[in-house]
Amino acid sequence: MKGKETVLPSTIKNKEKRSELHAKLKHQKKAEKKKKAKARDAAEKRALELGEEPPPKKTPRTIENTRELDETVCKPDDEELFVGNDADEFSCILKEERLPKILITTSRFHSTRGPAFISDLISVIPNSHYYKRGTYDLKKIVDYANNKDFTSIIVVHTNRREPDALLIIGLPSGPTAHFKLSKLVLHKDIKNHGNPTSHQPELVLNNFTTRLGHRMGRLIQSLFPQNPNFRGRRVVTFHNQRDFIFFRHHRCVPLSLHTAIYILYNDLNVIFLFSYCM
Repeated sequence: MKGKETVLPSTIKNKEKRSELHAKLKHQKKAEKKKKAKARDAAEKRALELGEEPPPKKTPRTIENTRELDETVCKPDDEELFVGNDADEFSCILKEERLPKILITTSRFHSTRGPAFISDLISVIPNSHYYKRGTYDLKKIVDYANNKDFTSIIVVHTNRREPDALLIIGLPSGPTAHFKLSKLVLHKDIKNHGNPTSHQPELVLNNFTTRLGHRMGRLIQSLFPQNPNFRGRRVVTFHNQRDFIFFRHHRCVPLSLHTAIYILYNDLNVIFLFSYCM
């Protein structure tokens, strides 16, 4: 009511009255939102009838567009960054001078879902090979991988019988990145999933815009061959958002027979979310 202060539900001790007031405020908010939408549509329709420019649409406030400007965001004209790309540890793979070869192993403690997750990783990453950890130290595994011309090592760490981290080691001299793994959905647990083919996948890296993100993107890119076979329509996506990386493996299909636009059709493999720290 006008002239009276709005009572907040959190200040009411009685549960029933608190729930009743919360439902009432929620209904009022929804009605106001609907009223504003109707007024906006009417103003736009009236402007079109009069041949005038319709009022500009408001941009919704999101976490992404309200973030403060990051000084470490890479710019297209950053010559120092591109010079560094030609001399970093991944340049020989990304220039197709060397074929990626990945060794996948585990921590010393196995888990029930670990082998299934490793099987999914092998089906996602071409030219990857699993080696049982046994009692070998990581240093000896690195020496063995260097002697066998592997370009990277992926160590799957488990905790309480659940894969919870990935350690990616670039060979022969680094870098090493540790990723915390969460929200893991295995291939067998996805409803109506597809089955991956042997074609080289197309890699999509999205929103790796900061200097650290750029380096992370190149590290992930170095795990995959640089000559995708588009006929297989396999798409591997890494989407970076607020320092969390979302992973999906899809098959894409054309939107229609007369267009070159493709849409992601169904999940082929494992789904997970991970955050990184160098």
